[in-house]
Amino acid sequence: MTQRGFFGYGSLVNRATHDFNVLACPNLSGWRREWCQTGARDFSFLSARHDANSQIDGLVAEVPNGDWAALDEREFAYEKSSITRAFPEIHLNDIQVYAVPDKDHQRSSNPILRSYLDVVIQGFLAEFGEVGVDNFFASTTGWHVGVLDDRTAPIYPRHQVLTANETALVDHHLQRLASIVE
Repeated sequence: MTQRGFFGYGSLVNRATHDFNVLACPNLSGWRREWCQTGARDFSFLSARHDANSQIDGLVAEVPNGDWAALDEREFAYEKSSITRAFPEIHLNDIQVYAVPDKDHQRSSNPILRSYLDVVIQGFLAEFGEVGVDNFFASTTGWHVGVLDDRTAPIYPRHQVLTANETALVDHHLQRLASIVE
């Protein structure tokens, strides 16, 4: 049986949003993380793009029984790209990364959902600590669109409740990088 997995670099880093078996938390060289927009979603969301001079942290998890259907449904705005060679130490036959194809990118003008960002940062803090959160903010582009503060009435379907420390950490970084759109 072919063993398959994915590299998650955004909300999939937060284990509370899925039940996949996580194998490792490596970084992926040759890719950068960015906020993007497509016609498939009303808000900016994370994608990855080839960039020889960049790397991003994330996690590799198995896709149970090689069945991509549930994950493909969750990641409907993306296409999968093989990155198996990037992780020779992880013993899977096939590792994919979800990314928005260049042809589908639109100039991002819709804001980022704070509830989505909260989930991402909660996951990065759990997996990589505060240094990992710092790296996330530093290695992600596209903050110019701002952030819609939906924290009290979350729009993101897999939103999570943050601790006071997690909330303060997100807010600290947002004060430096992005405007809040009311």
